[in-house]
Amino acid sequence: QLQLVESGGGLVQPGGSLRLSCAASGFTLDRYAIGWFRQAPGKEREGVSCISSRGGTTVSTNSVKGRFTISRDNAKNTVYLQMNSLKPEDTGVYYCAADLWPSGLCVTSPSGYDYWGQGTQVTVSS
Repeated sequence: QLQLVESGGGLVQPGGSLRLSCAASGFTLDRYAIGWFRQAPGKEREGVSCISSRGGTTVSTNSVKGRFTISRDNAKNTVYLQMNSLKPEDTGVYYCAADLWPSGLCVTSPSGYDYWGQGTQVTVSS
């Protein structure tokens, strides 16, 4: 059974850092593009970053460019989201998602992914 599990969320002060992990089980990630998404209370789920199956292409939304970095270790079947200089507006539930996109491609639209994790809470507050 294809499963994604996020971890690494928590409470952090503004300006702090967190690293989220997305671990896959039941399948190997190396054929899948991965996206990270977040959803704040009362808001729609939005794309944060995505990475192509081999890691050659990454895309990030403007609000996190220069602060968040997406990466993957296919040998460990895991994708990461390094989040630095966190702001209160980064607060939300963070989800990873996977789907089969052609090599070199990924998208930050939630509709582009069929397989989702359960999410991990990130709270940025003093």
